[in-house]
Amino acid sequence: MNNKAFKSIKFLLEANFYISVLVLITGCLLSVSDRYSFFEFNEDLYGALDNNLRMIMIYLAMTETVILMYCYFRHNFQIMIAVGFFLLLMIASMRLYGDINDIAIDENFSLFFLYTGLSHSLYGVMVRIEKNNTHKQPKNNQ
Repeated sequence: MNNKAFKSIKFLLEANFYISVLVLITGCLLSVSDRYSFFEFNEDLYGALDNNLRMIMIYLAMTETVILMYCYFRHNFQIMIAVGFFLLLMIASMRLYGDINDIAIDENFSLFFLYTGLSHSLYGVMVRIEKNNTHKQPKNNQ
């Protein structure tokens, strides 16, 4: 792949990644509010069940923030491959949570985790490819 095409793809994936980070953190934090939440919390969610799901989202926002700070200070975003994988696993986890508690879970959760998970994984893969290409290029000794 030529350098110009790679830079264009890199820019698009990086921009999409940072947008997905904003969507993830904002969506998680807004899930606390009934009025501004991206998600519809079923009326079957009451008491502890309602708070459990909302707390999962808050913990997810906090975890994302900590992982981002780690990646920023270490200058290594390859870990986003794994983060994206675990975000994709959240789709099945939410469905299992709904099945175990016999409640309907908003389908927006699946789209939310699909978008953020794929964005994180693709960005991590792009960073890994870029790092591998940098190591493979011969150094010019002048």
